[in-house]
Amino acid sequence: METATLDHRRSVLPRPHCVEEMESLPIPDELLPEIFLRLPSPADLARASAACVSFRRVAADRAFLRRYRKLHAPPLLGFLDSKVFHSAAPPHHSAPAASAAALAADFSFSFLRAPAFDWAVQDVCDGRVLLDRPSQRDIDEERRYEVVFPEMVVCDPLHRRYLLLPPIPDDLAASVEHPLWKKRHRYCETFLVPSEDEDDETSFNVIWMVQCATKVVALAFSSSTGQWRAVSSQSWSNLFAGLLSSTGHILFRCRQYAYGCFYWVTDCREYLLVLDTWRMEFSLAYPPTEARGDCNIDIGIVETGEGGLGMFLHARMSSDLTYYTLRQGIGGSSSKWHKEKTVSLGSKYMFIGSTGSYLVLHQGGSYALERGCLTLDVKMFQLERVCALKYFMSTALAYCNFPPSLLSTPRVSSGTQEAVEEAILEESAVASALQVEEPFYRHHDDTTSVDDADAGHQAGVSTTGDGAD
Repeated sequence: METATLDHRRSVLPRPHCVEEMESLPIPDELLPEIFLRLPSPADLARASAACVSFRRVAADRAFLRRYRKLHAPPLLGFLDSKVFHSAAPPHHSAPAASAAALAADFSFSFLRAPAFDWAVQDVCDGRVLLDRPSQRDIDEERRYEVVFPEMVVCDPLHRRYLLLPPIPDDLAASVEHPLWKKRHRYCETFLVPSEDEDDETSFNVIWMVQCATKVVALAFSSSTGQWRAVSSQSWSNLFAGLLSSTGHILFRCRQYAYGCFYWVTDCREYLLVLDTWRMEFSLAYPPTEARGDCNIDIGIVETGEGGLGMFLHARMSSDLTYYTLRQGIGGSSSKWHKEKTVSLGSKYMFIGSTGSYLVLHQGGSYALERGCLTLDVKMFQLERVCALKYFMSTALAYCNFPPSLLSTPRVSSGTQEAVEEAILEESAVASALQVEEPFYRHHDDTTSVDDADAGHQAGVSTTGDGAD
């Protein structure tokens, strides 16, 4: 009887309906990008994109990724030096992604046109690598190589794709007279132009530059047009009087970049040569007074945020590091360098470059464990060790932009290739961000894409490759 009563009570008691009826409201599609923009790291964005198809669609959208990268700098994965990738190591926060990139990418560039060992790394930017090698027109039997007009290629080592740039046309090459020697038989400098927020991710620009006895000459290649064009050349006499090369060597060296401009310095730090990539014009600027006339001072240029320019000065064999910012003069007068602070680093550090808001330093030492590459954040003024180094790296070419940029599968492209999403690469990018213990890149097609190659030729650009020729 008691059991029957209990059963009856169970049948007449109201059933809890909150679980069935109170369902969570769906997030409006227009709010998803705004929510994702507030995710603190690229790894968090990759995790969110793995939750469902709609999240993945938002995270893979190119317009959204451009907005995200504007707010969140791509992670620094390491440095590339002469076909050797020095990946970020623990406890650096990018170590997991850097390890995945090191396993997935081919930093020996074996997929380039043979012989692969002829190619030399010249620059790294936006996940792409620019390499060149002497062309037939640069080969001289008496002096072996005099590299003025090299054969150039831009590649993505992660996707094993490349674009062979067309030769510089003869009419543009004719403007070069008496080029000045740079180093190791080189008379020219080739480098990539960082993309801006509004740029198409699949496009890129390359600049070829040579300093001649009487002028500086630069040419620009655009993957969108597949053509080279002249950049307004400037004679030294127009830029400044009385500084002509009598040694046969270049006047400006140590290229650096910040906010759309490239900077070079003279040996005695008297001048800065500036190339504005928006206007494609050369001009001159001056470093702080304390640096002028001292060839033993290293100069590092960094981005301070909101278009501000910062500069580090470090006298060799000194422990002091001085930081300056460029401030607009009162009443709209010309900008001036203002000393912000001086800190002590120790005598074991040397400048080897800068990237964004980071100064890149080489730390020497008597022991292998001491030697390494570090960054100094201009915002927090904190040193962070990136990786160990077995030898001195004279130039730091920072490799960034992975993940989540692979969620949109950026390509080295002439602008004519179809924007086709490759699911296997997207899934691998998410897996690496989640630190899944599976190979990041499990499939490699060693055949050349005929469609891509034809598209490249139609655009006036040399062959685009997917692997070995």
